[in-house]
Amino acid sequence: MENNHKSGFIAVIGRPNVGKSTLINSLIGQKVVIMSDKPQTTRNKILCILTQPDAQFVFIDTPGVHKPMHRLGEIMERTVENTLKEVDAIIFVVDVTEKIGAGERYIVERLRQTRRPVILGLNKIDLVPRDALLPVIDAYSKEYDFKAIVPISAKDEENLEELLDEAKKYMPEGPEYYPEDMVTDQPERLIVAELVREKVLELTRDEVPHAIACDVDEMTKRKNGDVYIRATIYCERDSQKGIIIGAHGSMLKEIGKRARRDIEALLGSKAFLDLWVKVQRDWRDRESALKNLGFK
Repeated sequence: MENNHKSGFIAVIGRPNVGKSTLINSLIGQKVVIMSDKPQTTRNKILCILTQPDAQFVFIDTPGVHKPMHRLGEIMERTVENTLKEVDAIIFVVDVTEKIGAGERYIVERLRQTRRPVILGLNKIDLVPRDALLPVIDAYSKEYDFKAIVPISAKDEENLEELLDEAKKYMPEGPEYYPEDMVTDQPERLIVAELVREKVLELTRDEVPHAIACDVDEMTKRKNGDVYIRATIYCERDSQKGIIIGAHGSMLKEIGKRARRDIEALLGSKAFLDLWVKVQRDWRDRESALKNLGFK
């Protein structure tokens, strides 16, 4: 390994629904973190790894920063707080179609406490005319002393190399911490559970998403190479269970169909997905339930 090889940990933060997960998937060239237009999609800290000949970027996809409303929210908030202390640099992702508001200023206050280099990623430039960017850049420049401001489109993969070049400036010299073909530290079971949850978020009404968790109970490879997966979708109310199952099981069937497509792409083999729905009342505020579902 050459001496000038760089390795660094980069936190990707922002308000819910600004496109952090889309950005990370685009950067590493593979779908690892789930995406949804619902806020608070990401709940755990997920490491995603991009290895280039001269550098290894370890991106940390954090839950969207917001003021916590329940025990799960507090855990998510603490995850973000701890992450910001550990990294070499921070990419703060904002949505250029939205004005700076209380949510962005809340994050800026947090950034002031970290003393880490911060790069501002102005996301969704595909949705605005170019001349609309200057006032946004000007407004954010007045809020914080960013090391760089890079207009990007995570969806169209525009200016992502420029974003990486800026992040690389703040990465220390070091070896590859992870094998070059590794793209995430998450076990397959967890990614599979998240892919199922993504489809629930996609297909159900607003009253359901935040109350949803998913857990893979069994994942076994059969002799013919197919994978059998039994997973449970948890919700908080009987009414939510009814919505997830749908008339004659139609919603659950569609969730399974969409999830299976992504799971097969992830695993590279045929998958049989057996989905169950269970009510676990107020699990987001119950310590034991959170622990059982993997939230520490």
